[in-house]
This record gives sequence, structure tokens and C-alpha cells, in this order.
Amino acid sequence: MLSSCSTGFGSLALSSLIPSTAGQSLKNGRILDFPPKASSVIFCFMSGGVSHVDSFDPKPRLKQEAGKPMPVEVKPTMFNDVTGIMPSPWEFGRYGESGIEVSELFPHVASCADDLCVIRSMTSKGNEHAQANYFIHTGHPFLGHPSAGAWTTYGLGSESDNLPGFVVLASGGVPLGGVGIYGNGFLPAVHQASFLYPEEKEALNNIRPADPDPLQRKKIDLVHALDKRFASAGSEEPAIEAAIRNYETAYLMQSAVPDLLDLSGETEATKKLYGMDSPNPETAAYGKECLLARRLVERGVRFIELTCLMRPSVPGQVGNPWDQHGELEEGHTDMAMQVDQPIAGLLKDLKSRGLLDETLVIWAGEFGRTPFGQGKDGRDHNPFGFSVWLAGGGAKPGFTYGATDEYGYHVAENSMSVYDLWATVLRVLGVDHEKLTYRFGGREVRLSDVFGHVVDDLIA
Repeated sequence: MLSSCSTGFGSLALSSLIPSTAGQSLKNGRILDFPPKASSVIFCFMSGGVSHVDSFDPKPRLKQEAGKPMPVEVKPTMFNDVTGIMPSPWEFGRYGESGIEVSELFPHVASCADDLCVIRSMTSKGNEHAQANYFIHTGHPFLGHPSAGAWTTYGLGSESDNLPGFVVLASGGVPLGGVGIYGNGFLPAVHQASFLYPEEKEALNNIRPADPDPLQRKKIDLVHALDKRFASAGSEEPAIEAAIRNYETAYLMQSAVPDLLDLSGETEATKKLYGMDSPNPETAAYGKECLLARRLVERGVRFIELTCLMRPSVPGQVGNPWDQHGELEEGHTDMAMQVDQPIAGLLKDLKSRGLLDETLVIWAGEFGRTPFGQGKDGRDHNPFGFSVWLAGGGAKPGFTYGATDEYGYHVAENSMSVYDLWATVLRVLGVDHEKLTYRFGGREVRLSDVFGHVVDDLIA
């Protein structure tokens, strides 16, 4: 009994009896290191790499020197089909009282400028999609390490009793690199992402059981008893505990998921705010993802990630729809139309319901694009300096941080790494990133590795 209470789920009950120390909070049996500014994260991942010089980092010099060779050394790119300096096809304007500059690609998000915390100095170690996708999600450019969502639920658990703590809304499929970018790695299996496919007509088929509830309950109780007996025989208990927890969560999801996906209680005005009435099917579908993200936050889910839909005009471009090595203007226009209104609707809806203060929204791709052209009218990958933004949940509103050089090629001020980003995200969630560790491979591993630092300037 003592062994079970010290190492199994019984430890959660025990730890809940321990009083928190001054200035600390208790969440799911874990004493937080700081008073939290956010309780949930929504990650809008722009797979493929949005061009920062065409979205949130204006560079007038590109227009002044259009067609000229870059005056600095050009590092090897993915395809090395380098042409001259390429100006942005879109104009920038200043928005809100903060005057944050946003391109005309994102008119709806621009209307939320005073809620944005724009980081213009992000860097990545990855220059290829799968590698960079793993890096921004896990801090490592290869398979086998926990995703940020898995680390978050490992550190904080979930406030939802009948839904997983980490959910991926996967209408757009999985980015290059595969489902491993959402994996639990070496953490217990209960922390891996659960996938919901809102646009699939048969999305609930794997939720509805074949057996009536009393019979199903008996089966689960039997499996539970056998698992506990197996665990008591000296096998590795964390894996068994995770399996038991997964069975129970799946059982509870049978009623929670249909309720989540039932939007009949949402007003037409709310659906319109998210763009669900758009004649563009991709806008409507992404709008549904954003609305479901808000509903998941309301139900206590800790970490939600949204995927972008593919462009119907480029059916072979699976997993990286923002990747325009050619036809940049057409491709970025399509993708911005898909996500702009829904994301702005999400920010406005969260704010009107008093949820934005406790929900951190992250907008990011895996890298940026080059300020020089590739071929006739594309841009190649650029991991040396690009833009992401945060909103709500402790992020400083109406604020820009860092800068790239005059061409938008390399970071020139306040360079920020993926490690710094996640260290800062954990900080607003109330967790010290240096203390959130897991023993693996002979050392204490953490999401921020040994490099991350909290960027206090980003925190309100």
C-alpha cells in the first residue's frame, strides 16, 4: 500500500494534502514555482514557414534595392536557386495604439495589434521542414523527445476530468515529420497528444462504443484489475499507471467529445466571427478549429495545437502549406485567407469572455523566408531570423521585441531561441523550466535543454 501511494496515482492524493508555500500555487498536486499568469496554451502552428518580411517584419530596403544581389554573404539554402533582393508584394501599416506594423496579408489579426507581443528575433537550428518541426516542438531536431504540449501536461496535468490534457485539432493533417512531433518521447504515455479531426464525417466512430455502458464498464474494470495485479508483481509501474489512465480517459471521452463537437449552442454571430460562414472552405474549416480551441480551453484542456489545411490548388503539398519556393504571392495569399479571420476571431472571442488573460496564444512557423528570391517568384527557408507572436496569458500586449537586420536576413538585436521561447511559456504557466526535468539517458532532461532563458521583457 505504501509503495502504491508513493509511486502511483495515490501520490497525487497525498501531495494535495501538502500546503503550498508562500507565493506559490497548487495545481494537480504540483506546487507551482510562480503565481501563474496563464493556465492554458493554444498553439497556432503555421507549418511550412511564413515569410516574416511579408507579415510582421517590414523591410523598406528590400523595395529600394529590388533585384540587386545581397550585399552580405548568402549562406547555403535548401535549393540554392538564389536570385536578387525581392521586395514584399504587400504594404505594411501601423495598427492600434501600439502602432505595431502588420502587412495587408493579415487585416483581421492587425485589428488585434494591441493584444499582440511580436517577437522579430526568433532563430532555429533547423533549415529543413521535418527537422525544424521537431526542433520548434521538442527542442531537438529528431524523433524521440517530448513535445512542448507533453512537457506542459507532465508539469501541470490537466484541469479537465474527461478530456486529455494535450489535444491536436488535425483538420489539416500532420506536418512534415509525422506524429512524433506531438509525441510523449520518454515521458509517460498519458502525456502524448490526442487527435481530433473536426472535418471528418466519421470523426466520432472511434468514440462511440459497440457495447452498452454497463458491459463496457465491467470490461474496463477487469482490465484495470489485471493491470494493477501486473504492476504489483514488480513490473514498471509508470507505464501501467499510464495505461490505466488512458483507458479511463477514453471511457470519459465518449460523452465529452460529442458535446465538444456539438456547436448548436453557439450563436450565428460567434460562428461568423470565426469565419465559419466564409465561402472559402479552408477559412470555414480553420474557423471551426479555432472555435473548438476556445471550447477546449473552457473545458480545462491544458495545451491545444491547431494545424493548417492544405491548399486545394496544390494537392501534393502535404504538411507544409506555407512553403512557397515559387508563387509566393499566390500561396501566402491563400494561406493568410485561411487563418487570418479565424485567429482574430479566436482572440476577440477569448477576450470578450474573459479567457484571454488566462490563455496564452502562440502563432509561429518553423522558420522564416529569405529576403532574396528563389527562382522567379519564391523565397527559400531562413532560420537565421524570423517572427512569431504571443497574445494573452501574461504576454506583454502591444509590444515588439528584437529585430533583424535591414534586409530581414539575420537577427541584429535580442536574438531568441526556441529554448528561450518555451522557457518563457513555462514561466507564465507558473513553472520554472530548470526544475521541470525527467531522468532519461543518465541525466535530467528538460524542454529548454541547457540553453533556455526566460525573456522577462515579454512578460506583462
